[in-house]
Amino acid sequence: MAQALTGKKIPLRKCTACGEMIAKKDLLRVILTPEGEILPDDTGKKNGRGAYICKNKECLAKAKKTKALERSLKTSISDEVYQLITEAIEGLG
Repeated sequence: MAQALTGKKIPLRKCTACGEMIAKKDLLRVILTPEGEILPDDTGKKNGRGAYICKNKECLAKAKKTKALERSLKTSISDEVYQLITEAIEGLG
């Protein structure tokens, strides 16, 4: 268990691309909304099926190449959505 100096647990999530366990706040959540829309979720609280990815372009490129996000969200993802995710990573990084 990862713990901060205060003794609180740090929630960990696995990056769908590289498979590393990383602190939730250091990852970008991508969601499939109940309406079928795929969006980056910078708050981490939006409703929908979520998958986590590192906030770097290398992991996003790997996820796109291996279709890791598509498997996690159980749907196909268009290039436009990958562009939205790229812009979200650039905005957060």
